Amino acid sequence: MVIVPLLWLLLAPLPGETSSSDEVKFGIDVAQKGLWQEARFRFEKAVELDPDNASALNNLAIALEQQGDFDKARAAYDRALKLKPNDVYIQQNYDLFREADDKRNRKSKRRQP
Repeated sequence: MVIVPLLWLLLAPLPGETSSSDEVKFGIDVAQKGLWQEARFRFEKAVELDPDNASALNNLAIALEQQGDFDKARAAYDRALKLKPNDVYIQQNYDLFREADDKRNRKSKRRQP
């Protein structure tokens, strides 16, 4: 039998009481384990809780990219950069994404008759 200290129970967040930053942290943890569907869910939840959270949008874009949802990834990067246009980290991620997405688009066009 596991006994949980009462103080911990009093300090634990109630269901539905997570913050955007809590969701981002959890999303990063599961993304590092390769659980991209769960990461995407957490980052979407973080953006829902705080639509102006550029970090959450950046991480959501990465998760979307990993799942092959490139149009939504581009939109998330665009929103993140509008919120924080001078964020080097977001800009670097977007530049890498754009380069890879442009290559995918060129390959796709070459295959079409």
